[in-house]
Amino acid sequence: MDRTARIRQLNDAFRQTFTGGQVVMTTGVDALPESDKQAVLAKVRAFDAFDGDNDPHREHDFAVVDHDGETYFAKIDYYAPDLCGGSNDPADPGKTVRVLTVMRADEY
Repeated sequence: MDRTARIRQLNDAFRQTFTGGQVVMTTGVDALPESDKQAVLAKVRAFDAFDGDNDPHREHDFAVVDHDGETYFAKIDYYAPDLCGGSNDPADPGKTVRVLTVMRADEY
């Protein structure tokens, strides 16, 4: 498996299960009623509409979902295990902590 395919596989598994990294949300998402928050997170987990516009590097690290007339983004970033800088190898889960940030589009 090539490096990009491995990163994509790790990102898909993390996004779909929210395991293998950290999930954070902005104040705008956290302020939603619990039912709306859960609906947005479920849509992020189910997202699979990757294309050249939202996935130019084919890593499946960015999702765009709509809920109740609002647009939300979900972005995966790759950090070193100490979270003090970027990972030097996102294809290696031993060298990477994935952080998924869920935000309203107007918070980007």
